[in-house]
Amino acid sequence: MNTVLLSTRVYLVDDHPLVRESLASLIERQPDLNVCGEADSAAAALAGIAETDPDVAIVDLSLGEQSGLDLIRQINLEHPHVAVLVLSMHDEALFAVRALRAGARGYIMKREASGKVILAIRRVRDGAIAVSERVTDSLTSKIFRGGGIARESTPFESLSDRELEVFRLLGEGRSTKQIAAALNLSGKTVQAYYARIKDKLGAESALELLREAIRWTEPNGGT
Repeated sequence: MNTVLLSTRVYLVDDHPLVRESLASLIERQPDLNVCGEADSAAAALAGIAETDPDVAIVDLSLGEQSGLDLIRQINLEHPHVAVLVLSMHDEALFAVRALRAGARGYIMKREASGKVILAIRRVRDGAIAVSERVTDSLTSKIFRGGGIARESTPFESLSDRELEVFRLLGEGRSTKQIAAALNLSGKTVQAYYARIKDKLGAESALELLREAIRWTEPNGGT
């Protein structure tokens, strides 16, 4: 009897065409995987996922002025059967927990070898969680925090998801008006977030906060 190999349908969400092209090339070389669509924005991703009905969606957290975390929540709400795998340049020790909380089933850094990316796709497809040992250790430390055996948390961990999004967009050079539009907030609300972030990170001025946001948003800057 011949066994029919069912191919896993993968949808790509990244605002960089070269990243999508590289991922598509890697995935299409696998006998059990194929790319069923791609998008460069959250809105296009939601429409494309609704149309193509993939098994796995690979999502970047940085989608221009849009929030990858919000997109993950929306996918989880509208298409709970789609396994979301985050592929990001941002520090996994901080963002992986937030992505999993939003509904992702895996988190992998863009600097990882191609073999690990394929393994992660297969793991989330099969219902497992795909994170590195570093993330597993971080999650364990959070569970036991308060019991005397946890690591000290970083100031960035004290930021809420929305504060972290504002901080990231600030570091990418977005103006208050642009951040407000991207996150559907008023300018006054964004300014209030600035004040809270500045207080939590101990920045002494708006300029110092901006410099820290730029430094942290650079590749590997948050590690």
